[in-house]
Amino acid sequence: MSHYNRSRFLLARWSIFAILIAIYMLVFFHRMAPAVISSDLMKAFNTSGAALGSLAAMYFYIYTAMQIPAGVLADTLGARVTVSAGTLVAGCGSVLFGMAGTFAGASVGRALVGLGVSVVFVGLFKSNSVWFSERNFGIISGLTLLLGNIGAIASAGPLAEVLRNHSWRSVFMALGGVTILLAVLAALLVRNRPEDMGFPSMRQMEGKSSHPASRRHWWDDLKSVVCTGAAWPVLWVDLGMVGSMLAFVGLWAIPFLRDVHSLGRSAAAVYTTSALAGFAVGSMLVGWLSDRIGRRKPVILGGTLLYAAACLGLAYLPWHPGPVGIAQFALLGLSAGGFVVTFANAKEVVAPALSGMAVGLVNTGLFFGAAVMQPLYGWALDLNWNGRIENGVRVYAPSDYHTGFLIMLGCAVIAVAGACMIKETYCRNITIDP
Repeated sequence: MSHYNRSRFLLARWSIFAILIAIYMLVFFHRMAPAVISSDLMKAFNTSGAALGSLAAMYFYIYTAMQIPAGVLADTLGARVTVSAGTLVAGCGSVLFGMAGTFAGASVGRALVGLGVSVVFVGLFKSNSVWFSERNFGIISGLTLLLGNIGAIASAGPLAEVLRNHSWRSVFMALGGVTILLAVLAALLVRNRPEDMGFPSMRQMEGKSSHPASRRHWWDDLKSVVCTGAAWPVLWVDLGMVGSMLAFVGLWAIPFLRDVHSLGRSAAAVYTTSALAGFAVGSMLVGWLSDRIGRRKPVILGGTLLYAAACLGLAYLPWHPGPVGIAQFALLGLSAGGFVVTFANAKEVVAPALSGMAVGLVNTGLFFGAAVMQPLYGWALDLNWNGRIENGVRVYAPSDYHTGFLIMLGCAVIAVAGACMIKETYCRNITIDP
């Protein structure tokens, strides 16, 4: 093993991680913010529930379509080029969204944001896979989600407070400027792997031989990942569990609390914040637990069962605003946090050089679920809407939201079924260490 400066390596590793995490926080902010500005968007563009769902989901449509290409880009070009270019596009999209005078213009801006940020998560996980030890990948994944969710939390209560004094348009234009600045930092400072800065690989630091790079065309590599049967069950877990959770918390939770429980925006944001905080903490705890016990399947299955119970509670328990309601939302997020281990499982059932494509494949399920669920939930609300409008915003009845909760419960059942079919890897890559 070649000699290297350990302090310099740690500085480089954590600097790269910090820049990518800052960008990832913005990814989460953009993802969840429509819930807080839902009434503003309905007023600004005079939309129905289904149309609002489609506008919010525009991010998810593009994000979903880009996940496998993002995996290919991460495995071929690396995180530096893909993340910096994507972040630049997202920044421009955020500015356009804030300036939009029409529904179509807002949709284009939202789509550009989705296009730009679509490569960030996979690029970040690819970077983590080469800058951190394999034996700590679960806990690093959990830390990544924990920190990223700070952006989601900021899109709830803190954003609601900012909107007391600033318009939603000025917030998204300013956010676009910050995003563009981070894109420049990523281009200047991020490096794809330790070897690019003169360091040995992580495996060499541990006295092992480096993983070989793929020598095949990326298309052949992609086909091998897609044809890996063990990679698909975790896709269904993320589609059913996280897809439906993000769709509800990221758009329909605040209208539900407003219409059914008469909460104002700031008060309702406390509940979505508790769900997002639970999601962050759950991600961190489950990643740590999985590494600690050396298993993937039990923690994923446990998370899906708990999520199904939380959905049952939303649909059928006679809860009211207050501590019980906050706990209900926190449980929804905490249980969904179990999804973080699906990415570790996915990268452990394919060749190490193809980890980006594996994460991209699994992430496709997650965002396809959210892309379908946001407008589907809105459609369910519109289905039996009684025509009531207040201050230019549609008001829905408890029975309308109950239909949406039943759809979430169906998604939770899909997640449980996927978890039951997961192949246990015992926290090691089974293609090289069966």
